[in-house]
Amino acid sequence: MNIKNQSCKCIRTMTVNANSKQDLEDFKSYIIAEKNFSHHTAKAYCSDILSFLIWMDEQSCEDVNFSKIRDYLHFIQKFNYKKTTIARKISSLRTFYKYLYRERKVEINPAISLTNPKRPKSLPKFLTPDEVEHILNNIKIDTPAGYRNRTILELLWATGMRVSELAGLNFGDLNLVENEIRVFGKGSRERIVLITDRAKSFLERYLESARALVPKGYDIGEPNETSPVFINNTGYRLQTKSVRNAINEVVEKISLPKHVTPHVFRHSFATHLIENGADLRVVQELLGHVSISNTQIYTHVSTQHLKEVYNQSHPRA
Repeated sequence: MNIKNQSCKCIRTMTVNANSKQDLEDFKSYIIAEKNFSHHTAKAYCSDILSFLIWMDEQSCEDVNFSKIRDYLHFIQKFNYKKTTIARKISSLRTFYKYLYRERKVEINPAISLTNPKRPKSLPKFLTPDEVEHILNNIKIDTPAGYRNRTILELLWATGMRVSELAGLNFGDLNLVENEIRVFGKGSRERIVLITDRAKSFLERYLESARALVPKGYDIGEPNETSPVFINNTGYRLQTKSVRNAINEVVEKISLPKHVTPHVFRHSFATHLIENGADLRVVQELLGHVSISNTQIYTHVSTQHLKEVYNQSHPRA
């Protein structure tokens, strides 16, 4: 058994202070109801805090100083977490104690001076337009599920939506007359994305015929405003894992030497808009980024791509 498993086994034998348990429950309600954290983020933050409380054993989280938090961070270093995971755990603690301070559960915020580790700088991976078309053209559309998958990837490519946003689409979110789709992103923030005529054509044909045929032997009835756009073979909302599986299947089939995920389609969408002269603020709006600094990474991707093309093409490079 490795050190991580041994330490985790030890942690599981500990208990959690009763007041701390209640603080965590209240914190969960706060970040969901007031901070509008996504379900995924709220779950991750609460899991991080629970691990901290278990490590604390019977000591209340309200009786903690900076030294105690620092000891905990030293403790989790032995698990060799990625820097991004450590950064999230620190962010969880900061948010938790900011909440406790706001609620006057603690007189001094012991986590206020915590700083995140430097994250490794890496440019997002993206596909060339030819690679995207190669993927799209190799999806079998001779079955209702296959046609659905082609429609999904057409939409990811045309809109830059997150896969979770796409899976969450309902009929009431579609305004195909105006080539618009309403999307609910992180923190339930609403925005409008635009779709190309080609993606719209695939989506209309899917809704008119293929969607009703996807469920095998299940009567799904007539859709209403809250009916999911994309469904599985039992008539329920399609899960994001199914989208990833569909991408993996076609990428493996064509032997594309890249790791392709739904988010790579989002990166590709943004990169190609920037390369073709789109205003950064417009791209920010389409992607649903709160801060433009998140969008600026694509200008670096575009510059890097230009350098690669230059070095490959210029006779003196």
